[in-house]
Amino acid sequence: MQLHNQRVLLTGASSGIGKELAHELATSGSKLLLVGRRVTDLAKLSQQIAASGGTARIVAADITTSDGRALIINEAMRCFGGIDVLINNAGVSDFTTFSQADPALIERIFKTNVTAPILLTRAVVPQMIEQGQGRIVNMGSIFGSIGFAYFAAYSSSKFALRGFSEALRRELAGTGVDVTYVAPRAVKTAINSTAVYRMAEAVKMKMDNPDVVAKWILRCIEKDKKDAYYGLAEIFFVKLNGLLPRIVDKGLGKQNKAMRHYAEPVN
Repeated sequence: MQLHNQRVLLTGASSGIGKELAHELATSGSKLLLVGRRVTDLAKLSQQIAASGGTARIVAADITTSDGRALIINEAMRCFGGIDVLINNAGVSDFTTFSQADPALIERIFKTNVTAPILLTRAVVPQMIEQGQGRIVNMGSIFGSIGFAYFAAYSSSKFALRGFSEALRRELAGTGVDVTYVAPRAVKTAINSTAVYRMAEAVKMKMDNPDVVAKWILRCIEKDKKDAYYGLAEIFFVKLNGLLPRIVDKGLGKQNKAMRHYAEPVN
């Protein structure tokens, strides 16, 4: 897919992967509508993109509310007259023992990671079908194929998004609208707590810089990838988990014991 002059709606744009991806898309010549909750960060990002010759509009909105999603879609229509690429990047995570997980945070994780992307996609797909082309890009995770202990809510939300991506892709076959599901491994962003970084260091979990991941995602979009997973070892374990999950259970046993020390709430 050539991204030059494509109208791109990007959620979660104010930091992390989203911020880096916005710069990459702007360099490729995309027309951007950047979505996030922090208007100051969005404005700064938009100014940076404009200074480098790119085109970026912003909208500060909560994608988990119907009013927020309506504002986003209305702004996309007002600014660009439609959307060619929707990138559902915004996400929320949690790292804790499930028995101690905050119910309100569990609900927020599913609203942000599952419900909001599905409903935003529902809002743009009819227009994409009518124009005969478009692409939905859903930000998954390796954790959406391998269920990780102490990330139960986050992992299951990404499993759901992966299933949605697969089902929708099959439904849209022949319409000119396609779906890309990208699954990075752990990334060094603000989504992670201090406990996650301490745990990752202890168990030697690989974590990538967001700019590297953003460049990889851009290549996946340009190559019209259906599904893409980052990391050779991670790709192997995704396949192994799909075929022989009980072997992966055993393989993760020692790591899970080490992780629990960091996941348990501090009293």
